[in-house]
Amino acid sequence: MQAALKTEEVTVLPDGRMDTINSGRYVGLKPKTMAMMRCAGRGPEYVKMGKIFYFKDKLDEWIRGKAMKTN
Repeated sequence: MQAALKTEEVTVLPDGRMDTINSGRYVGLKPKTMAMMRCAGRGPEYVKMGKIFYFKDKLDEWIRGKAMKTN
């Protein structure tokens, strides 16, 4: 039996920015995981403008880069 997908509401600013909470929702990770990945230098690209923001297009690129091919 396949589990149903959960819909999350995400707030994206007009310029495409999302804060850590919304970017985590968008990629399916918790804000703490986003922070740990950021500190380790292995998460998606971000900007710091008083607080941390991620751009939707950069999150999409990061997600695509994680795609795995199957045989």
